[in-house]
Amino acid sequence: MLAKIFYKIWNFWLRLPEKLRFLAIGGFNTAFSYLLFIICLFILGQNKYQVCLLISWILSSFFSFATMKTFVFCTKGGWKSEYLRCATSWVVSYFVNAIVLEILLVSFAWNVYFAQIIAIAVYTCVTYILFKHFAFKK
Repeated sequence: MLAKIFYKIWNFWLRLPEKLRFLAIGGFNTAFSYLLFIICLFILGQNKYQVCLLISWILSSFFSFATMKTFVFCTKGGWKSEYLRCATSWVVSYFVNAIVLEILLVSFAWNVYFAQIIAIAVYTCVTYILFKHFAFKK
């Protein structure tokens, strides 16, 4: 009975457009990463925002990889090679995030919490393209 319900939910999930699944799972992963960023800011101080960004990216990368592979792109096997491609994608996305964050904070003197939300919006587009066409390429 429970397996049948799970099967129906899973089939419904897989019928959703990939971009919608990416936004849903990516939103969850982003919230997790942003929470880590806030915790780091609280512990290390707002002046260490780039260190906090790096820590949150490293810690959230494993969780993000597993959820994207399983629930968005639904690829089988290839865990090691896909993780390495994801890590490469994240390096690019991380630098996009770091640059946007730096510009918003230094050039425009925005609040660090709000600036990171804007940076997230920018790097989300970059990450989707890299994941779709490089990391989880079928």
